[in-house]
Amino acid sequence: MTTPDDDRFSPNAATRAKAALKRDPWDLPDVSGLVVGVLGGTGDQGRGLAYRLARAGQKVIIGSRAAERAETAAGELGLGIEGVENAACARRSDVVIVAVPWEGHAKTLQALREELAGKLVIDCVNPLGFDKKGAYALKPEEGSAAEQAAALLPGSRVTAAFHHLSAVLLQDPETERIDTDVMVLGESRADTDLVQALAARIPGMRGVFAGRLRNAHQVESLVANLISVNRRYKAHAGLRLTDV
Repeated sequence: MTTPDDDRFSPNAATRAKAALKRDPWDLPDVSGLVVGVLGGTGDQGRGLAYRLARAGQKVIIGSRAAERAETAAGELGLGIEGVENAACARRSDVVIVAVPWEGHAKTLQALREELAGKLVIDCVNPLGFDKKGAYALKPEEGSAAEQAAALLPGSRVTAAFHHLSAVLLQDPETERIDTDVMVLGESRADTDLVQALAARIPGMRGVFAGRLRNAHQVESLVANLISVNRRYKAHAGLRLTDV
């Protein structure tokens, strides 16, 4: 029950809310001290994100269903990256990136609900199907992979980002910069600011707020179009947003 004295109705609360709306959207927090875990860190996208963030100076732990596979991948990547099984990765991390295959998405998150409670979760999974015509988007019952994650992890702060990045470029040590924008979605500005700041740690990359989780489906689906672009033009296309 609330009362007229509740902090949400106080003049100070109203002032803080107005100040937040006026705040510079590029005034992002310092995330250099956060430990980032990558579930699915032995796959191409997970390895690439782990490598880029660690190369930027972030402490990174990669997780896998098998600790041995995670340890092997971490050893190959170097840069102080650690490899552990998924539950330990979730427990030891401040921020957890979900980069598992879509087919194992729900099962993985259900098994880690307790370990992920209270964590900032970044879902970068793209539900896709493939046939002789190429890649096409799938629509989960919840609306998107990110919304499925939010439904399965009620105790976590779920965001969505890092969908449109080339795993080839992420893993290429000769590529110094990845000039692309990362569309970031979430329910809390504090959380999306943290994700934008993480993206900005990678040279050439920029995180841009792109709406709430209800808008995640079209962001995830766009990957099917990028796959078609890359196949036609033998490229590693990403996104750049104009006039922002």
